[in-house]
Amino acid sequence: MAISDVPAAAGTTATTTSDSDLRQPSLRRRSSAGVLFDAARDSGSDNSLTGKITDDDNIKDHKPNNHAASDDNVGAAANDAGQEHRQPVADFKYAYRPSVPAHRRIKESPLSSDNIFRQSHAGLFNLCIVVLVAVNSRLIIENLMKYGWLIKYGFWFSSKSLRDWPLFMCCLSLAIFPLAAFVVERLAQQKCISEPVVVLLHLIISTVELCYPVLVILRCDSAFVSGVTLMLLTCIVWLKLVSYAHTNYDMRALTVSNEKGETLPNTLIMEYPYTVTFRSLAYFMVAPTLCYQTSYPRTPSVRKGWVFRQLVKLIIFTGVMGFIIEQYMNPIVQNSTHPLKGNLLYAIERILKLSVPNVYVWLCMFYCFFHLWLNILAELVRFGDREFYKDWWNAKTVEEPVHKWMVRHIYFPCLRRGIPKGAASLIAFLVSAVFHELCIAVPCHMFKLWAFIGIMFQVPLVLITNYLQNKYRNSMVGNMIFWFIFCILGQPMSVLLYYHDLMNRKGEVD
Repeated sequence: MAISDVPAAAGTTATTTSDSDLRQPSLRRRSSAGVLFDAARDSGSDNSLTGKITDDDNIKDHKPNNHAASDDNVGAAANDAGQEHRQPVADFKYAYRPSVPAHRRIKESPLSSDNIFRQSHAGLFNLCIVVLVAVNSRLIIENLMKYGWLIKYGFWFSSKSLRDWPLFMCCLSLAIFPLAAFVVERLAQQKCISEPVVVLLHLIISTVELCYPVLVILRCDSAFVSGVTLMLLTCIVWLKLVSYAHTNYDMRALTVSNEKGETLPNTLIMEYPYTVTFRSLAYFMVAPTLCYQTSYPRTPSVRKGWVFRQLVKLIIFTGVMGFIIEQYMNPIVQNSTHPLKGNLLYAIERILKLSVPNVYVWLCMFYCFFHLWLNILAELVRFGDREFYKDWWNAKTVEEPVHKWMVRHIYFPCLRRGIPKGAASLIAFLVSAVFHELCIAVPCHMFKLWAFIGIMFQVPLVLITNYLQNKYRNSMVGNMIFWFIFCILGQPMSVLLYYHDLMNRKGEVD
């Protein structure tokens, strides 16, 4: 079917176009009646404003009248770019004529299974935001009216926090270990020590760096936040030390191969020369990355106004996170029992009730640290590569959200050693589980291995989600399992387990 390209009167013989022209709008300029134009276009034909069908059978049925000349002038004026004042008249006159077919091709409903992911859901997203804000505002007001202001600062910053000077001094002394690693690398570059000695010295430096703060925290009865902060900083420094030693070891090996004249693949050609400088190490230790290289992409300048706005956001979301913890999560866990020792149905009810504020807190924590803080730090040091995370919320399997450090220094080195992929993945999960347990168990002064078990429990989940993903291709079954474990079974259960074990330990100490 062909449609006339210009609005024409009933008596004119319209100029026919090909079917491919249906995709082109008939009106050259958008007028004040553009809404009708869009509606007519969505009815099945972009050119349906003309009100004229030019199929061969229909042309025969049309007979010209004595006003054809004047109507031709109207149609020409509608297409003339210089006669915009006549365009609205043509829109209203020819839009949605009864003679124009409203249905021209097969279409699916916007919410049908074959079409739902091809649509824009921006309006529904805005609706969800409005509903979320309204519902949570009501819950906050109801909670304050029913329970009052429940925020207490003893768990976060008590009088002991001012006496946590051993932890503060330990934090400052962590700078000694990167200096020691730098000295080792300088000696290795000058070939003053052999390669096995270099590996041994780095092993000693990294082990002492990890064990020293653990002993300090366990010997001091410090506040929980102080212990967590020191352990997080300790783990970050340890990961950076490993990357520094491993990268320099690899660059030395490639340099030796080049000196021998060995032919290397293009992927092994070093983009940066092998150099060991204190400046590169110092920048690496403050840069928001765990992967060492001698040079990084840099931004031209620091946006001070942007940094200030991000700091304001960081303060706001940190306050929201603390409010949710003290006002919602603490009362829930205080009115609960040990999930593995009490009534099963009551434990399930507490876990489900705790899951919603727990998700809010985790998302606030992720946004504050991985987005706001890392971007602020990157802006201050002009660090260019700011892909600190990927769209892990769309992960279809549990193993997808993997950090670059783990892939670079654990997984692929294991594969190059001949270790099977399954065993290499298991080793990567094992390393992650150990550090999760250290960051939680050491500040709590107890080792119950709940975090370790939670991370290692993801190994069978990887097999399950991979099986489901292969069976139901292009589905989000794996993503649903990921969110179920993440929101309900994983973190709320760990919070209750650690809380009751911590309260039992404090009761025994008292």
